This record gives sequence, structure tokens and C-alpha cells, in this order.
Amino acid sequence: MEKARLTPFPREQAATRICMVSSFATELLEIRSKEPSLHVLVIPGNPGIAAFYKDFVEALYENLDGQASITAVGHISHSQKDSEHGRLFSLHEQIDHKVDFIEQELQHSEQSIVLVGHSIGAYIGLEVFKRFQNKIKMFVGLYPFLKLNKNSVTQSAIGYIARSSFLSKGVSLFASFIGSLQPSITRGIVRRFLGHSWSVTAVDVACCHLLKYHTMRNVLFMAMTEFQKLTEEPDWTFFRAKQDKIAFLFGVDDHWGPLSHLEEISKRAPGVTLSVETEGHTHGYCCREIGSFWVADYIANLIKKQSLIRNN
Repeated sequence: MEKARLTPFPREQAATRICMVSSFATELLEIRSKEPSLHVLVIPGNPGIAAFYKDFVEALYENLDGQASITAVGHISHSQKDSEHGRLFSLHEQIDHKVDFIEQELQHSEQSIVLVGHSIGAYIGLEVFKRFQNKIKMFVGLYPFLKLNKNSVTQSAIGYIARSSFLSKGVSLFASFIGSLQPSITRGIVRRFLGHSWSVTAVDVACCHLLKYHTMRNVLFMAMTEFQKLTEEPDWTFFRAKQDKIAFLFGVDDHWGPLSHLEEISKRAPGVTLSVETEGHTHGYCCREIGSFWVADYIANLIKKQSLIRNN
């Protein structure tokens, strides 16, 4: 793997736009290639805020030599504006939303799709892959959250809050209060308690998008439905059927996707490409420039090995 970039570099800028998908306002972060060989579709984790992936999308575009259009598609109502007027959306609804997006925006294009899912986005991506098996040429799961980890105290705590409407509303009100303070105070709080090593971009996104009542309510509601669904075993039959087109990147100390899950995948579907990131970039890689650059290098090398872009 090429050495990841350690400093910011001049690059093509990703643009944000709002797209209506099945009547739902959807935030996209994208870079359009003039002559694309393929389309890379990035599905966020939870929170599903596309803007968190700005450094990653831009680095990946450059590492693929501008030969791929890249789009990060946000989850419904995980955004700055409450376009859906307080409605809450489940994991299943977010999956259907990504299916609808592909059918609307990408199904009839000439380019094949490489699907990249982060955290619960990996689970969503696999479900989407099932519905577009001919269109999607490769799926990559980054720090995947595919089943519950009963040993995770963090997951237990989040699950407890998410199951309680009272606690979810309380946490969301507190988040919105922090977000309503003077910008300098909000930024200081986010930097101190959430993102002491985060990039400037990630801190700004947290302040503008995450610290909203409707966003936090949707984050927690989606988490509740995730924890309900992920008590089930992964679809090992599908894993084995598509194992030559599936790759996963795990972290060394990631309670969302522990190495025990990697070991289970290797036994159940030995043809799946499995990698372990040992650089210490953590589950929230997209919130740091160095993590975004490293993972972009990883994805680009996978795509090049599969000969999915032209050789210059």
C-alpha cells in the first residue's frame, strides 16, 4: 500500500447538494469525474452525515486519478435542516432510501458501482448489494458494524438510552442546547469532549449538523433499530456467494467491529478479503485527515487490484 499522505494537499473539492429521493431531502457530497470508469458510492455510519466524509471523498478521488465519480449519500434527517419535520427513520427505512437513490440516480448510468459502507453503513451496503448484484462490482466495509458485541459497555449504554424515549429526548435537547450557544463556545465544547484530535472540517460538521434536536433523535432512533436487527446472524449464504467481491477493513481495538467478527467471517466465507488497520486511526477515521487519507489509499488500492479503472 502506498504511504498515506500526512499533510493536507491541494485537491479537487467535493460539493454538497440536496437531492430529493422518494420525496425525502437527501444531502449528497460528491465529486463528478469528467470521464468516469466507475462510480464509488459511500454509505455513512451513524450519524449518517455525508459532510463528515469530505476529506475522505476528496483524497479517494485524487488517489483514483480522477477516473471515478464519488458520492457520499447522507441518511434521511441526519442533516442541518429538519426537512422531515421531526419524523424518525429506522434502519430499514434508511436501507430502502439508499436503494431508491441508486434506482433514481445510478441504475441507468453506464458506470459500474463500487459500494463503500462505514460502520452500520457496511450492513446497509450489504443489503443494498443484494438488490443490485449485477450493477455493483465490489463492496468494501470499513470498520464494519454487522452484529452486536455483547462485551461492549459503550454499545450497552447507547442501547439503554436509545430504547428510552425519555432519555433520547433528553440527550437530544441537551445536544441542541450546546448547538445553540455562541459558535466559539460550541466549537470549544465539541473540541474538548468529542473531537480533540478531529479535523477542523469534522468539528464544523458536528457543530452545524449533529448538534440539532432532530438529528440526535434520528441518530438514537436509528441506533435502537440497529440494535434490534443486529441480534440476528449475518447472511452467511450471501457472503459466500459474493465473497470474491467483498472486502472488509477492521480496526485493532474497535468494539463496533471486533477482530472476533473478522475471525468469524474468515471461517464462514474464506474468500472474503480481510484487512486489519494497525495505524491507530480508529473507528471514526473520517473525522481526522490522516485517517481519511490512509483509508482512501486502502480503497484505491483495492479498486486498482480489481482493474476497475483504466491504467494510465
